Amino acid sequence: MNFFNIISEIEKVDPEFQDRISPRRAAIKNITSFGSKVAVAALPFAVSTLFKKAYGQTATVAVNDVLNYALKLEYLEAAFYNQGATAAALNIPSADKAYLTTAQNHENQHVAFLKQILGSAAVNAAAAYDFTAKGTFPTVFTNYDTYLAVAQALEDTGVRAYKGQAPNLLGNQTVLSAALAIHSVEARHASAVRQIRRSRGATTTKPWISGSATVANDTGISAVDGNYAGENNVNQGGVDITKLPATSGTTSITAAIESFDEPLTMAQVVALVAPFGVS
Repeated sequence: MNFFNIISEIEKVDPEFQDRISPRRAAIKNITSFGSKVAVAALPFAVSTLFKKAYGQTATVAVNDVLNYALKLEYLEAAFYNQGATAAALNIPSADKAYLTTAQNHENQHVAFLKQILGSAAVNAAAAYDFTAKGTFPTVFTNYDTYLAVAQALEDTGVRAYKGQAPNLLGNQTVLSAALAIHSVEARHASAVRQIRRSRGATTTKPWISGSATVANDTGISAVDGNYAGENNVNQGGVDITKLPATSGTTSITAAIESFDEPLTMAQVVALVAPFGVS
């Protein structure tokens, strides 16, 4: 999600938007250094006050429901990374610590952002989370590979959860833009965690979700099959992607699957995270 494109799109429907947020917009335009580009990953939090100042609290009840649903997922992910950061038994390799710390910071920023937007309507975090998922992952904080497997499942599910709710936010373009920005950050987390797992021997895992005509879950972990239900879909917008021409013949099933993330419904996600203590 290109933040500057978001600004341009908002200005098409609200010509006064630039005046509403000036002079912050000028400062945002000066983001040019590499370090600043890395920081852009956390923009959903950084611009929350900007949007709120421009438009005030305009979320409807339906939008609040979606945002609280997202907040519950962000609470879960933030708590997961927070606990992992203090779990000495994980023995996280030094090469991975910097990125996992970045992901941890992002998730905490997402929580703060959503709470700020929701205000007094924000739900509270669960009193406690069961990251073993009722015993499914008993070594989640004592075995680094198990920790990464759970991280991957949570991040991939988060990506699909945000995509599933995008249609419900179409009536509020500001909130939609912010939600899609978070979606893009979650996607980068998922890709990085997948790459780390692949480097540690998870050979079926790529930086993006893959599969085959009969396999939707590419993680090698059957316990998370539900998190990847439908990911081997090859039909998009009524078009069978495998029938489209490619450099040689038609598009392969693998390429068709890898080209799209499939959305998950709220009901599906709620059922998937319930074992972790999310209600």
